[in-house]
Amino acid sequence: MAHTPTSQPIAFKVLTVNVHKGFTTFNRRFMLHELRDAVRNVAADLVFLQEVLGTHHRHAGRVENFPQEPHYEFLADTIWTQYAYGRNAVYDNGHHGNALLSKFPITHYENHDISVSGPERRGMLHCILQPPRHHRPVHAICVHLGLQEAHRQRQLRSVCDLVNTFDPEEPVVVAGDFNDWRGRAHEILRERAGLHEVFVQSTGRAVRTFPASMPLLALDRIYVRKAAVHTPLHLPKKPWDKLSDHAPLAAEIAL
Repeated sequence: MAHTPTSQPIAFKVLTVNVHKGFTTFNRRFMLHELRDAVRNVAADLVFLQEVLGTHHRHAGRVENFPQEPHYEFLADTIWTQYAYGRNAVYDNGHHGNALLSKFPITHYENHDISVSGPERRGMLHCILQPPRHHRPVHAICVHLGLQEAHRQRQLRSVCDLVNTFDPEEPVVVAGDFNDWRGRAHEILRERAGLHEVFVQSTGRAVRTFPASMPLLALDRIYVRKAAVHTPLHLPKKPWDKLSDHAPLAAEIAL
């Protein structure tokens, strides 16, 4: 008789934040060092980053304390030993995109270009993680969707199409900046891919995250599938309101 592997229940903390290339609103101040401290204080197991710089030659020569390594590596430092980066936007001075920092082994990753025609470059970074003592892998997808409604509709369908290729028993976490101020994503992701937003399920509505100093729009989200429990976590307004133009979201997820 074949032995069916069993998994121990596990819980892990997720954080998502659009880091705005390390600058505050309107690029007034470079805050990546302070941002690294704040991210560390959350003590998340998985960190989903959007608008994180891979490199920027002009800033490197002009901005004080600008890291020489890619910003996702700088943020990961010695805390998150695994990381993956998906380059979305490429320009004369460098490039930026999405990244995932992980305390779990990343066994595979792939960046999907979900840009629609025009200058706006968008991506969907898919990582497969293997938590210790858990026999099923976890799919982590970091997204940054477009500013136009028609583009987002197509990009949301791309998210659903990808999720529907996974084994239906494997847990999925999709997090990032959805730019979905009209709240259209919830129904699409639920109906097409069985994904549920953590804060909507817990409190009845998505959390306002933009602008960080006085949030009016609920742009950032954490969606899950095949998670036994998912609990929103409260993060203090300070120092996050000074670190980027987006406030972060965090949640604990149990499998």
